[in-house]
Amino acid sequence: MARTRITLVLTGLLAAIAGPVGYAADLEAGRERVESYLNGLQGLQAEFQQVLTDRSGRAIDEASGVLAISRPNRFRWDYREPYEQVIVADGSRIWLYDTDLEQVTVRKLDDTLSATPAMLLSGEANLDENFTVTGVEDDATVQWVEMEPKRSDTDFRSVRLGFEGTTLKHMQLADKLGQTTRLTFTNVEHNPVLDPSRFTFTVPPGVDVIGDPAQSASAPTP
Repeated sequence: MARTRITLVLTGLLAAIAGPVGYAADLEAGRERVESYLNGLQGLQAEFQQVLTDRSGRAIDEASGVLAISRPNRFRWDYREPYEQVIVADGSRIWLYDTDLEQVTVRKLDDTLSATPAMLLSGEANLDENFTVTGVEDDATVQWVEMEPKRSDTDFRSVRLGFEGTTLKHMQLADKLGQTTRLTFTNVEHNPVLDPSRFTFTVPPGVDVIGDPAQSASAPTP
């Protein structure tokens, strides 16, 4: 019995010693996976399905559309179902157009947006300056890398990127209210040739504009 207890104690001690080392290696591998992907990313185009779930995992909202990214600092999310919305980053500003409300909201791109998932993919900020890798998990054909923002003034508490091979196919955003936004990307094109005009925005006539009214008539041409 004593020998068994000693064996169990030694096994636990060895696991305690080896565990953190292996875990740290996994985290570093996850960080390198994301960094390598971002370093090779100039642009992206995909269709997306978005599902918002509550604390219990119940779906409370669904949407779908098309995404385009042109680094640095340009992206376009076209929500088509169940309602139409357009989000455009033109390199200096972000424009949000709600067709039902006939309203445009515009704000400048600044440091407060550098730690957001959208800017993680489209921006040029340093990964290590804005995020900490906190977990790596292999789930069937998907490798998940979980990260937390280093800034405290973000609306979300963690983001998970899901890779299938070398392709980013999933993104999950957990906010501070306990809700999770789950994005699945299909028909993904890596570094496609994209028309620069997709990343400009002109305010439609008669639409209300909120924010920066002095320069809200149109976005600057890249």
